[in-house]
Amino acid sequence: MEEKKDFIWVNDSEPHRSRTRDIIRKHPEVKKLIGKNPNTMYWILACVFIQIAIAFFIKDYSWWVIIATAWFIGAFPVHTLFVCIHESAHNLIYKKKSWNVFAGIIANLPSLAPTAISFKNFHLKHHAFQGIHELDADLPDYWEAKLINNFFIGKMIWLALFPFFQGIRTYRCIELAIIDRYVILNIIFQLLFDAVVVYFWGWSALAYLGFSFLFSVGLHPLGARWIQEHFLVLDKKQETFSYYGGLNSINMNVGFHNEHHDMPSIPWNNLPKLKNMAPEFYNNLHYHTSFIKLLVTFIFSQEIGLYSRIARKDRGGVSLVDQSTPDIDFLN
Repeated sequence: MEEKKDFIWVNDSEPHRSRTRDIIRKHPEVKKLIGKNPNTMYWILACVFIQIAIAFFIKDYSWWVIIATAWFIGAFPVHTLFVCIHESAHNLIYKKKSWNVFAGIIANLPSLAPTAISFKNFHLKHHAFQGIHELDADLPDYWEAKLINNFFIGKMIWLALFPFFQGIRTYRCIELAIIDRYVILNIIFQLLFDAVVVYFWGWSALAYLGFSFLFSVGLHPLGARWIQEHFLVLDKKQETFSYYGGLNSINMNVGFHNEHHDMPSIPWNNLPKLKNMAPEFYNNLHYHTSFIKLLVTFIFSQEIGLYSRIARKDRGGVSLVDQSTPDIDFLN
């Protein structure tokens, strides 16, 4: 098989802004779904408590028990917390921006690495500049895609170390601010939390939290979420894919990714309602139903690699101004 050497380049702008216009024009009632969901904070507190409690009770067990518990149990609440961080990044929990910042920082605590606010800064640009290499940190680096390509061992290593690859990508986005006061605040709170865990419970408790984080976004069925969202597994022309499966119930509808990109001002609990209100815009799209199947397909299929992404150079006339709620532009 011929080795892929580049992304799939297109001249069209990203598909979501135009679909948003069409949805609102045909179904103006979807505007009622826009809002905040402060109940998300209960999910944050519950999952943080679960991880802290498990870390305390498992700290004296052997390493294989700690790692197994992190894979079979810890990965799930941590992934849910990542979804909560995502909600806070879009200011979908509280009306005040600062409250969303603190919600994200609290949700970040069991993940050990201070990534919540940095994720926000780069993720909002992913919505505005989807597929533009120098602005969209969700798109793999050229060296990253060339190194891993479609080799199954490489893809397994890539998933296992996904947070590190994701972090390195941010350095190419030189037009975007990397450090601000909220990032610094995130770092301070996170380091204090990590230090407290080690001081009172030891390194084994910290290791449990760290492994839970790595599994929640890496070599685990939950890690297939990163493949689900924008990798061209089911169709070579469709740019974004949703997941309609059982894990949405515990991961706060994170699988409704087309719906989220179309209207990122809608909180997680209302995303299925958007699909139901505008079925003609979603029923004809390809979607995933199994993370396990997707994970196996991605790892072992030679047809799929890190180049299996759509890329573009056209910024569509969008500026670098905060794009946290781009669908609002079409409401007036």
